[in-house]
Amino acid sequence: MNLITRNTDYAIRALIYMAGAAPELVSATDLVRDLGLPRPFIRKILQELQKAGFLYSIKGKNGGFQLAVAPEKLRLVDLILLFQGPVSMGDCLLRKKICACTQTCPLRLELKKIEAMAVAHLQNVTVAFLMKG
Repeated sequence: MNLITRNTDYAIRALIYMAGAAPELVSATDLVRDLGLPRPFIRKILQELQKAGFLYSIKGKNGGFQLAVAPEKLRLVDLILLFQGPVSMGDCLLRKKICACTQTCPLRLELKKIEAMAVAHLQNVTVAFLMKG
């Protein structure tokens, strides 16, 4: 079980980099060169972030991307939702297929509690917070 997928990880690293470079524009080439991110992934991720309203994009030779949202308002939970969907630990750990006991399974009930705590904590993790640490 991975809480953070590769796309979410790359998006977080790109946003931290852009926040540190602000107000300068950052190109996909900058991210590939300076962070070692693979170009095909980062281009798609930047487009998704721009489409979601997290980034501004300026086209052309001297174009690039810039944060459209303050780093204090860019929450990790929003990036997870964008790239992965809702945080869920609800899949059965014991079987490949979810069994009929979903409402009464004691393990599933505990996982739902852990999931709620994780989401509550992720609400407070922002790009600005990650930049500090």
